[in-house]
Amino acid sequence: MMIMDLLNIIIGILILLIGVLIGVAFLVLLERKVLGYIQIRKGPNKVGFLGLLQPFSDAIKLFSKEQVYLNYSNYIFYYFSPVLSFMLSLMIWMVIPYYFNMIMFNMGILFFLCCISLGVYTIMIAGWSSNTNYSLLGGLRAVAQTISYEVSLILIMMSSIILIMDFNLMKYANYQMLVWFFFLMMPLSLCFMSSLMAETNRTPFDFAEGESELVSGFNIEYSSGGFALIFLAEYSSILFMSLLFVIMYMGGYNLSLMFYLKMIMISFLFVWVRGTLPRYRYDKLMYLCWKSYLPVSLNYLLFFIGLSMMLN
Repeated sequence: MMIMDLLNIIIGILILLIGVLIGVAFLVLLERKVLGYIQIRKGPNKVGFLGLLQPFSDAIKLFSKEQVYLNYSNYIFYYFSPVLSFMLSLMIWMVIPYYFNMIMFNMGILFFLCCISLGVYTIMIAGWSSNTNYSLLGGLRAVAQTISYEVSLILIMMSSIILIMDFNLMKYANYQMLVWFFFLMMPLSLCFMSSLMAETNRTPFDFAEGESELVSGFNIEYSSGGFALIFLAEYSSILFMSLLFVIMYMGGYNLSLMFYLKMIMISFLFVWVRGTLPRYRYDKLMYLCWKSYLPVSLNYLLFFIGLSMMLN
């Protein structure tokens, strides 16, 4: 019986990972289509019906291109950091609550925080191991940004953790049956949303990829498969962050169409922001984190701690 259970879990995880990768492919297509319509053009519409096969043809093109070997790179680190980055972004998906034959994390949020903290190292190593000034500078910027926003991200998450007193993502649905946490702590949820954008290096916080001064940042020396893996890791993280936002602030996890529509809506928001907002200035980004989000999240945290002590 134990072997059958184990087999069920492994098959379930494989189905999950394949589902995530297909989801990422169509998220990329959605982004390119939406950006196309924002800029009054069509977007990809040649490969397959309405361009539906475009992401798959892109993947085949990238993975079949020749790998460039840099003479002066730290080769092993350079080669394996995109792979590690991709693995970490897929590992986070194990945290989703499941109703059947799968892993259920009682400490899901802690596991998520460990994985995103490790993600910083892959960016740092990718930037450093390429051994070029542009990639090193892009890597340093990305690391500084990610570490800064992790602090406010964790403090914002702490407020909702103190409300429900549990690290299990499944519990959020029970506490949001009558009112969503989004309405209960509106400023905090908006801070959380923009922190997620900074955490995933998305516009308007995409300083690691500032084309005008850094020529794509830490991944400048990557082409073919390495670039594709970095790209997949980024979009997989965006999809997961959308899911996390819906679980924590918009009604919790349930297997309904509405849940997935909410998730697509948040993912669409990431794309919409990219199409409309200009890039922030780097010092303004740091100012926003340390002088705006940090005090707000700390005040909310103290308020919720006081509230829970009063009620107990």
